[in-house]
Formats: sequence, C-alpha cells, structure tokens
Amino acid sequence: MNTGDKTAGQARMLANRLVKRQKHLDKWARRRRINAYRLYDRDIPEIPLVLDWYNGAVAGALYKRPYEKDPGEEEQWLEAMRQGTAQALGIDPARIFIKFREPQRGKAQYHKTGAGKFLTEVCEDQLRFQVNLSDYLDTGLFLDRRLLRLRIREEAAGRRVLNLFSYTGSFSVCAAAGGSASVDSVDLSNTYLGWARENFLLNSPLLKDKGHSCNFIREDVLRFLDKAAKEKRRWDLIILDPPAFSNSKKMPVPFDLRRDHQALLAKSLRLLKNKGTLYFSANVQKFKLGLSPGGLTGNATLEDISEALRDEDYRGKRIPVAYRISLSG
Repeated sequence: MNTGDKTAGQARMLANRLVKRQKHLDKWARRRRINAYRLYDRDIPEIPLVLDWYNGAVAGALYKRPYEKDPGEEEQWLEAMRQGTAQALGIDPARIFIKFREPQRGKAQYHKTGAGKFLTEVCEDQLRFQVNLSDYLDTGLFLDRRLLRLRIREEAAGRRVLNLFSYTGSFSVCAAAGGSASVDSVDLSNTYLGWARENFLLNSPLLKDKGHSCNFIREDVLRFLDKAAKEKRRWDLIILDPPAFSNSKKMPVPFDLRRDHQALLAKSLRLLKNKGTLYFSANVQKFKLGLSPGGLTGNATLEDISEALRDEDYRGKRIPVAYRISLSG
C-alpha cells in the first residue's frame, strides 16, 4: 500500500470513529446542557490526534509520531485528517484547528500558533465561556476540569473564594454563579485576567443578583501568598490549578510544578480558614504528590478525587490528578 492509500484509509477510520463518538456524546451533552467536550483522544494508535468539539467547531493537537517523516508529507497527512473530520462532523474544514503538540517549556508554551483568530462561546449548564480555538495550544477552557467547576459552583455559596493561577477565570465564574461572598482571581498574565473579565461579562445576567464581589489581581502567585499570609488574610475555598511550568520576567525564578508544588501547597494552606476546603489539580504525567495524609498538619485531611472528576467524554483517558484538602475546624 502506498503512502497516499494508507493516509486515505486512516482518514476513513478517523471519520468512522468520530461519527460513532459524536452520536454517543451528543445525546449525553444535551442532557447535561453542555456543548463542548472531548471527541477523540488517540483512540486509534496510528492517528495520535486529540480533538475537542466546541459548539460546531473543533480544536485539537497532533502529538509527535515516533518515526522520521518528511514535513511536507506530515502536512498532507494532517490535511487529510482535517478533511475526514469535517466530513464526519458535517462542518466546514475552516472551523477545524489542529496544532502540533510537543513538550514545551518557558515562553514557547505561550506563543501564538496561528495568525488568525477564531473566537466562539460555549456553554456549561447556563454558564458561558469564551474560547479561542485558533491562536494557542490551549483554548481558554480545560474540558477535563468540568466536574471540578461543577463542584466549585455547588460549594461556593456564602464563601470567600481564592482562585490561584486563575487563567481565564472559569472557576471564578462558577464560584460567583454558586453565590460566593467574594472571588479573588490571581494570575500574572494581563491577557488571562482580561479574558476572565470577559467571561464575567458574558455571564453578567446570571450573576447580577448574586451579591458577590470579584477582584482580578495581577501578581506572581507565590509572592501573593506570602503577602496574604503577612496580612493574615483567609479564604473558605481555595482553588489551586497551576500550570506544569511557568516563566515570566516578573517572576524571580521559573515555576516548575513537580519541584515547587509542596511549597505552593504549604503556602496556600496557611490561608485556608478552619472548616475550609482547598482543591489542588495537577496536569502532569506520573505526578507524585509530595504530601500524604500523615504528612498534613493538625486538622487537615487529604482525599484523592481524581476518578470522581472523570466525566463521560474522558472514560478510559488520562485526566489530571486532583485532591481535596479540608480543615475540620
């Protein structure tokens, strides 16, 4: 079989798989009142794509294939997969955005991957979020955190909430929608804080009667934690969903989750009120938490909730590890 025939066959396999997946997931999504979900995640080994459905458009990534290939042939192969995806889902190929995903560190992880801009909105149970499918590897909404967002919404009523590494503010919006007393969103990026404000504006009709206060704080998270500890500030609910790696001229040293998570957790727990809750999530392969139930001080308890956060579209797929740390009072 020549290369062209092999590629055409793989495009047909991908299309058949997508038709079956969407038929199953679309019914589930409508029941859940969501329109963004993981559609395909390297289900066929020779097609190492991840594809996410965003309200009539697709964003995803091609993971590096483990053999030498000509860049031109790889582009042709990817275009064939794009066309197969468009045909299977009944959408214009121009609404499909697939990037190359390889291990990235430092500033490279934030560079734009496209010249255009494709913005759209997606829904999660009445809440709306803006996503950018064209410019970056990450779209602005992590679909594998969906059930954690739901938990935050359900537990936020009347509580002071701190969202660290707040990114585009989706957890903050959920906390506000759940009736939080206040939400403080901390991130070093002006772009992300601006995006978070846009997400709050999108949801303003739903949030206007909640009576909460929202603060967007541009600061390095570790510095913020030290400052807040000195000021003896406390929160009832803390969300800690850090990136695997982060670098900025405004940071004294780069942040590395594997290396720094113990100090980060310790600093965060100092700010947690009695009977408070901290949610910690880590999207790092083979992550090992540097804490144990016996290693927590005093009245803190640790619970691994990773599997409880696995939604239907992530059955059998890798998801971030997640922990609930609570203080009994």
